[in-house]
Amino acid sequence: MTAPEPTQPTGATTPAALRAVVTGASSGIGAATVRRLRALGWDTVAVARRADRLAALAEETGTSYVVADITAAADVARLAEEVAAGGPVHALVNNAGGALGTDSVEGADLDRWRRMYETNVLGTLAVTQALLPALRNSGRGDVVVLTSTAGHGTYPGGAGYVAAKHAERVIADTLRLELVGEPVRVIEIAPGMVRTEEFSLTRFAGDQAKADAVYAGVDEPLTADDVADAITWTLTRPHHVNIDHLMIRPRAQVSNTQVARRSS
Repeated sequence: MTAPEPTQPTGATTPAALRAVVTGASSGIGAATVRRLRALGWDTVAVARRADRLAALAEETGTSYVVADITAAADVARLAEEVAAGGPVHALVNNAGGALGTDSVEGADLDRWRRMYETNVLGTLAVTQALLPALRNSGRGDVVVLTSTAGHGTYPGGAGYVAAKHAERVIADTLRLELVGEPVRVIEIAPGMVRTEEFSLTRFAGDQAKADAVYAGVDEPLTADDVADAITWTLTRPHHVNIDHLMIRPRAQVSNTQVARRSS
């Protein structure tokens, strides 16, 4: 299915030369967000570890990009330097993250939990810290944090990812309090079931059958473009309007544990 052509949302404001940094932009929600922002005339900097994916996205959209691992301090410092050299920064979309495994608490793999925490929590923290001065100096900055419905409730086998997303949500909530009165909005977007090419496949270590089973029988899970549309909507509100929290699920999903599925 071809994604609809992005259009300017009603009431949107897009002053000239707005610039956004999007992490985790080599696929899925991150890449879809770059496409939508570019279609609306934003300058974008796509950030991810896979240079070939970023180069392809740049060829398609005209985005600039930086190859970086957000869990590596040297990469984050270099990212901040390269971004600053390109001009003002008006938005940071903290999208990089993901889930690994479905461990029970009793049987938790500490290495998997540690990696999820480093990517979802510490990576978001590091990039936000590094770019916050530029966002503040722009006079109209936005920090978007992509959490998950897992950041608002739990489910069996999800505790590692749930714990990481709860921590990431608390970063957003606390930062919003700390920046009161400053020209920087802090926006949390919490998607539910989103079918992308890699999320569940990564979670199940490349097991395609297990990845496909997550969405089996579900009418129209969210797509990456659905979430990118929501991100774009929040960023294009008049800057005195802050969308503190936006939870988005497919109609078939009403909680982290209850999803309507067609019988086989």
